[in-house]
Amino acid sequence: MQNKDWQRTVIAMNGIEVKLSMKFTSREFSLKRMPSRKQSGVFGVKIHVVTKRERSKVPLIVRQCVEEIERRGMDEVGIYRVSGVATDIQTLKAAFDSNNKDVSIMMREMDVNAIAGTLKLYFRELPEPLFTDELYPNFAGGIALSDSVAKESCMLNLLLSLPEPNLVTFLFLLDHLKRVSENEGVNKMSLHNLATVFGPTLLRPSEKESKSPSSSQPISMNDSWSLEVMAQVQVLLYFLQLERIPAPDSKRQSLLFSTEV
Repeated sequence: MQNKDWQRTVIAMNGIEVKLSMKFTSREFSLKRMPSRKQSGVFGVKIHVVTKRERSKVPLIVRQCVEEIERRGMDEVGIYRVSGVATDIQTLKAAFDSNNKDVSIMMREMDVNAIAGTLKLYFRELPEPLFTDELYPNFAGGIALSDSVAKESCMLNLLLSLPEPNLVTFLFLLDHLKRVSENEGVNKMSLHNLATVFGPTLLRPSEKESKSPSSSQPISMNDSWSLEVMAQVQVLLYFLQLERIPAPDSKRQSLLFSTEV
């Protein structure tokens, strides 16, 4: 599979033929986030550009998707884990990018999993992950600390070092995911399940970081990828499990706990 050509095969299953087309994409290309050339949209546009344009603390797309999911998706089994219909997701993406005024009406008529998929796609297509390229190695190192006091101090300081739009958006999403997990008995989405879904989306190594060996010991590509994903999941799970995120000063406290987003 390690070439640029599509590989096609047919599998016979009890009288049914399944046609498969597969193509290998190397890791550096799968990690690459392509900025949008259309800065008037929201997908592929830096988050601070969107919030400044909208004059909001949290991008409108995040707020609208969260509100719709909380309105009718909290009891949906596998919410955020079950994939939505790709065509519905692309329809919503186009509507948000074109600032369609009827997007809220469109959302009400679509399957809630498509709305969840649209929210995940938004974060996945950010030109830079929400936790930023610069701070990613520090988060990965902080979560590995064995001393719980040192770990909490490190992780909270790193979190509060995020740019303001990134921080406020993350805290808004964090509160939502905690509310989703409160219905775990019905929707089957525990904090760990949610961290598994969102961790690799919110935290990704930069292209430069992903190509650099993290240690002098030989390690396979698959093992390296697995370790990175585990770290990404653990970082998000850590914050999901924190009861509260204290603010170091009054200015930051006002920022974090303002109800106006």
